[in-house]
Parts: sequence; structure tokens; C-alpha cells
Amino acid sequence: MKNRKRLLPFNLVLLMMFLSACSSGSQEGSGTDTSNGSSDESGKPITLTMMLSGNKASDGEDFELETLPRLVKEKFPNITLEVQKLPDDQYNTSVRTKLAAGQGPDMFLIFPKNAAGGVNDFAKAGFAADLSDMKFWDNISQGAKADMSYEGKPYGVAKGLDFLGVYYNKELLQQAGYSEFPKDWPSFLELCQKLQAAGVTPIAMGDKDPWMIQFGMYPISANVVYPNEMDFDVKLQNGEKSLTDPKWIQTISKYKELYDNNYVVKNSLGIGSAQSAQLFIDGKAAMTFTGTWDYASMTSKGAAEFTRGFASLPGNEPEQPVFVSAATSAGYALNAKSANLDAAKEVLNYLFDGESDLFKAFVEANSSISVYKDVELENELFKEVNDNYQQTGNSVYFSNQMWPAGVSDVMQAKFAEIIAGQKTTPEDVANAMETKFRELWKN
Repeated sequence: MKNRKRLLPFNLVLLMMFLSACSSGSQEGSGTDTSNGSSDESGKPITLTMMLSGNKASDGEDFELETLPRLVKEKFPNITLEVQKLPDDQYNTSVRTKLAAGQGPDMFLIFPKNAAGGVNDFAKAGFAADLSDMKFWDNISQGAKADMSYEGKPYGVAKGLDFLGVYYNKELLQQAGYSEFPKDWPSFLELCQKLQAAGVTPIAMGDKDPWMIQFGMYPISANVVYPNEMDFDVKLQNGEKSLTDPKWIQTISKYKELYDNNYVVKNSLGIGSAQSAQLFIDGKAAMTFTGTWDYASMTSKGAAEFTRGFASLPGNEPEQPVFVSAATSAGYALNAKSANLDAAKEVLNYLFDGESDLFKAFVEANSSISVYKDVELENELFKEVNDNYQQTGNSVYFSNQMWPAGVSDVMQAKFAEIIAGQKTTPEDVANAMETKFRELWKN
């Protein structure tokens, strides 16, 4: 009996230890539930860093700086997302330098194909992670996926599709006698002349930021270089065509006309993009050239109340169709060497799951045209251009997506000489572009 009395307490201890272990295992198992956080079994705190290009939204909550980190934290309590935005001219250099040094962000902005900071460059360098195993690809358009792929594998997720075009002040155009936006180049020049004669600055451009020069050049080239030769850039890469082609000379010459006739705001080389946007929203210029990504700043409140319009810059001749300058937008990539790559993938899967609060907030905040299945056009301002794009298929990508990084820089620098009043000619610009292309292109 004494022995039995001694065994009973020992059995109770074993039972308590077993129940405790079951309880502990259950708690650990709950950490793998993605509704409660990261699949990391330890549930340890994780800090993810994200680096982007751009400025904080001027009105309301900034999606990437504020909404995204907040909703990620709600979904994954153990994950803290720290987001940094850099000015466009600083971003590419900074993110590449950090990635090369092994100190890059876990998530970062990436551009399509051959563009500076594009998928080809970052995938070749081993900076961007292969995203083939992400769950959402069936819901992303194949074109957008292909533009973010290198050697058949996706390395970025595009935010959407972007149009380059003209934001314009409808009331100022109506005062000049235009109820509709011009549909060809001569009519566009006539509009500029009438606005100028009425004492209105036709076009605000912030050429102090040289990349803005692309915003006029590519829409014109879309209507001059490519309509009858959509494979121009393939031939260029194969050495069958040159950037000194008469079509490119014509493109550069047409853009030069706007500066020669003083249709662009005076001293545009001393004005930055933010200042040119302010001139537009304050009603001091009738038009400005930029893309759908600039929706927030172009529609923000300024000193003047007016109705905005958005149209393609019509570089075409009369009786010819207008081609839309359209291209897959920048998107999100993950650092291939991130210590928290699995957690970053979870966040990306959540962002593009098609039904979460985060996905809905992304759609609402995103000014680009969605490339996600069954998402309606969010901004009515872009309807006319989008309808043309969808119905006719007349569109051309931004030219620099088929050029090595550096060619567009030369184009901008040489054209800036024209703006500055130097004796640089369109032929000089084209020759410099061709020389740089051949220097960088590897067949």
C-alpha cells in the first residue's frame, strides 16, 4: 500500500506534463496560421524594409508609406514594414548601391525589361528574387508578367499599366475654342498657338528634372516611329535599324517645335517636376505632359478650380490614328539575398490575393490601369485613352524599355542643349543616342 501511495502522485505528474505539452504544441501550431501572422513557427518579430521611388501623397493617406505598413501589421502582427520613398533621381542609384553592398531593402521598386533599374538588369545581377512560386499569377495579365520577366521567370509584380499623355485644363481649352482635345499634330500646334495668343502658357514642363523630356518624346515616337514598323526596336537590336533613322529625326524635330515656338513655359530647365505640376494645378499653364502615375499630384487642389482632362499627345499626322503611349508600370520586387525572403513573399501574396482589405486599398489608391483580372477602371479621367487602347489596340511601349539603360539619359542631355538654345540639332541628338546604344548593346 505504501508503494501504491507513492506511485499515484508520480502518475499525476506525468499526466500534467503530457497536458502541458499538448497545450504548448497547440499554441505553437497557431503560429503557423497565416491569419495570425507569419508562417515563421517561432512567431519572432520581423522587420521588413521597402525602398521606393516617388513622393508622399499630397492628399490623404499615402498607400505605401502608411496604409500598406498598417494593414500588413494587422494581418501579420509579428511583421513590421518600414517603407522609404526617395526622389526619382536618387532612387535608382541608391537602391542598386545598397543591393550591391548586401545592405539592400527586402522589397523594392523595379522597372520593366531594359529600363534603368529594370528587371533584366537586376535579375542578371542576382539582386531580384525569382517570384515563380507566387500564388497570384493566374490573375495577372500575361503581358504584364512577361514585361517583368527575365529568361522566362518573373522577378517583379507590376502595379499596372501606365499611359503617357497630356493633363489639360478643360476650361482654358474651351476659352480657346476647343471642346475636344486635338486629334493630330497640326491641330495640337494650332491649339498651342491660340492659347499663347490669349496670354496663356500652353505647356508646363519641369526640364530641370531631365527625365521629364521623355514624357514628350515617347508619345510622339509612338505615332511617328512605330505605327508602320512595330518591330523597329528588334531591328535596332539586330543592327538592321539605327536611332539616326529619319523617323527618329522627325520625332525629335516635332518635340523641338514646341520649344522653338515658346509653347513650353519659359526657363523650363530651371523648373523641376514639382514646380511644373504646381503651375498646372494653379491654372497658370493649360497643359503638362506626364503619366497616369501622376494622378494624385495632377488632380490635387491648387490656386485655381478647373476640370481636368487627360489625352494622348497626338504626334500623328491628319487622317492617321492616334497611338497610345502605354507600358507596363514599375512594380514590386524582392531582394534575392534577404534574410526574410519568406516573410516578404507572404506580404506580396497577401497584397495581390484579389480579395483582402490590403488588395482593395491598393486598387483604390493605384492610379495605374489595373492588370489584375476583373478590376474595373478606377479613375474616370483615363477612360477616353483607355477606351482607345482597349478598342483599337493602337499602342506602343515607352521606347526606353527596349534600350539599354543609359540611352535615354543621352537623349535627355542632348535635347536639353536644344532647350538651352545651343546649336544642337535633332540629328545631333539622334547620333548621340545611336552611339550610346551601340556602346551598350550586346547582341
